[in-house]
Amino acid sequence: MGHSSKRLIAQSSKEKSLGDANNIKDHERLSSSEGKGGEEFKKNERPASLGNYIRVLSYTRSTDRVILTIAMLSAIGSGVALPLMNIVFGSLVGNFNGYFSAGTSLTEAQFKSTVSRLSLYIVYLFIGKFIMTYFAMYCFRVIGLRVSATLRQDYMRTLFAQPVSKLDQVPVGAVTNTITTLSNSIQQSVSDKLTILFQSVALLVTAYIVAFKYSWALTLVTSSALLFIFGVASVTLPRITRAQQSVDKANESQSSIAAEIFGSIRTVVSLGAEGNLAAKYALWIEEARQRGRTMSFFLGAQLGLIFFAMYSSYSLAFWFGLKLYRDGHLASIDTVITVFFSVMMAVSVMGRIASPLVIMSKAASAAEAFFQMLDSEKLDLSGLSLRDPNASAQTDIVFENVHFSYPSRPDTKALNGLNARFERGKTTALVGPSGSGKSTIVALLERWYQLSRSRDNRDSGTIYIGDHNINDLDLTWWRSQVGLVQQEPVLFNDTIYNNIALGLIGTKWEHETDEIKKSLIERACYEAFADEFIQHLPEGYETPVGENGTKLSGGQRQRLAIARSIVRQPAVLILDEATSAIDVRGEKIVQAALDRLSRNRTTIVIAHRLSTIRQADRIIVLKGGVDIEQGTHEELLGIEDGVYSSLVNAQRVDLLHDETDISDMTEEPKEDLETTTDSICQSVDEDGMQLLTKSRGFLGSVGLFLYEQRAQWRFYLPVLISTAGAGAAYPLQSWLFAKLIAVFQYSDQRLAHAANFWALMFFILALGTAACYGTMGYFASRFSAEVSSVYRTEYFHNVLNKPIPFHD
Repeated sequence: MGHSSKRLIAQSSKEKSLGDANNIKDHERLSSSEGKGGEEFKKNERPASLGNYIRVLSYTRSTDRVILTIAMLSAIGSGVALPLMNIVFGSLVGNFNGYFSAGTSLTEAQFKSTVSRLSLYIVYLFIGKFIMTYFAMYCFRVIGLRVSATLRQDYMRTLFAQPVSKLDQVPVGAVTNTITTLSNSIQQSVSDKLTILFQSVALLVTAYIVAFKYSWALTLVTSSALLFIFGVASVTLPRITRAQQSVDKANESQSSIAAEIFGSIRTVVSLGAEGNLAAKYALWIEEARQRGRTMSFFLGAQLGLIFFAMYSSYSLAFWFGLKLYRDGHLASIDTVITVFFSVMMAVSVMGRIASPLVIMSKAASAAEAFFQMLDSEKLDLSGLSLRDPNASAQTDIVFENVHFSYPSRPDTKALNGLNARFERGKTTALVGPSGSGKSTIVALLERWYQLSRSRDNRDSGTIYIGDHNINDLDLTWWRSQVGLVQQEPVLFNDTIYNNIALGLIGTKWEHETDEIKKSLIERACYEAFADEFIQHLPEGYETPVGENGTKLSGGQRQRLAIARSIVRQPAVLILDEATSAIDVRGEKIVQAALDRLSRNRTTIVIAHRLSTIRQADRIIVLKGGVDIEQGTHEELLGIEDGVYSSLVNAQRVDLLHDETDISDMTEEPKEDLETTTDSICQSVDEDGMQLLTKSRGFLGSVGLFLYEQRAQWRFYLPVLISTAGAGAAYPLQSWLFAKLIAVFQYSDQRLAHAANFWALMFFILALGTAACYGTMGYFASRFSAEVSSVYRTEYFHNVLNKPIPFHD
């Protein structure tokens, strides 16, 4: 369990009795602090911008760029088709009007021939639009999947290339949230919205070209709506982007808390801290909901104002177009219809552009989380090329005047001028009180942190591997020479075989045949005494170990961890409290395995139980980051009032304890093995069966959703009414268009009166449509936030209250 989890649980238990008053205080502090675990990480955050979205599209390969080009051209062609239809439709309306007007010179044959020809043009344009739209949507969907996958891969590569000092600053759950939720936002924006965007832009440009060609005056007057829409977008979009970024950060904090809780669920349950930790999770749920309110307001305002501009411009265009027609500035009805529909199409498409822009702004906010990591300074590996045969790990390891402070505690010296030698082929033990620098030595040997070559730097000194500075060694090669066994063994939710095979990564056996790998793995398990319980399992090496190895006992997990560390046949073996977290019987078996593996190998042992290191060739006693005593067990005991002798007396070590009889400890009790086997073989327990819920159809799911969320009627009732009103705007618009075409049959005052009346009707429609869309945008966003918070809280509580076997 990580330090952040321990802090969270300890704080939860301490605060459990304080009640809701403290929760309120915590809530008031949320806006100023996004959680303590990632303060340094958050200092480097940058504001999101739409430039991030353009950069997202750069994560394409050469073949992807070809597909992207096809998609863009197809979407543009699809958008161009509609304005061309306006020309055809204008001619068609003019032909109808001319044929049925009094005194027409058109014959019936001419009329039918023209109508047939123009109708075929419309059919051809629709066919072309259909094909190009299909190609655009298909290609953009492919690009969306590939860009999202490339971003996730680059993000993980960059993450793993970071020094541990940088990883310490990343909040728990931030990585999971980035590569799942935020990645999906980016993928959806590319797959679904870029087609609409390119179509709409192409339609906008083409429509204006057509409109200006037929009547520049009417085009300029009606274009005033575009200026209004641009003004609305410039005010609302940045605010929506910032609000979305704020909501994403609150969701990230939720993920961090959930990851800490479920990652240490046994400790949480043992402390009875479920209620208090659930309250902390609920605080961030509430914070996300509150932050979403700001975004809801601007979403509603944006939609309402854009649709008001769009429909009111219909009114203006209709009124001004008929005025130009009455005054003789427009010669025929087909010119009026072509310009009118082209400009109206250009204005209306702004409403379609608003939706992808909102989604793209959210994706830009999501992309910032990726680019913050991708742009961070990576571990400098330049010049680190020394490896076998030019360098060897089978030599002495020397620490010379090493000073080191952790980035999170720069004012505290973890090592303060350490001088130590770890002799080749011998066992050296490190002992000392907590905070004396034992684990820091391991961190520096593993190259998790880098010492500076400058003596003026606070992290200075030199670690020599033979004659070479450790900083000059090839990092991958050096780590392949070191085997590390830690206090808490970490196993992945995979088979025993695959877990141990991870130890071969970076070694000369990484790409060997399966037969050779299997032989190496079996040998490692034999040396670690792990084969004794593996051979009793029904599936042997193919047995799944469960998440974090929960299907195995502590001693079994530790022996697999030892096998994984030695399968690479390392020249250096580091044992960091390798036996402190298991029971006495398991400790003796594991210790026996470690003693056998330490022979003729450079071994560094860290232990609090001094009985495990009294056979070490050399013991180094640390205090305050400095070596204060060195020698063998007997030599250090001879130092009067020495630190080591004081530690030995405190633990009351029985120096005359008999040697462990390995033959008595290598076999585990039969009932324990059977219990373990049964635990592993049990695929689904009764609690796990709760996951198998009865599937429902679409209507059943919608009905259940509405029933469960009936308390949210104050949100979805306005959404239902406003959505119906917004939908009704389109048939009303078509009815008004039909009426305006009939107006052209009038003349003089009747024409002027009809123009004024129907222009007023369009303006009233604009007011109603604006109200519907504004209400729909606000309440739909609020409803989404409310439902999301309810289901997240419910899901969290349900999983938190499951019995431990469910989590296994």
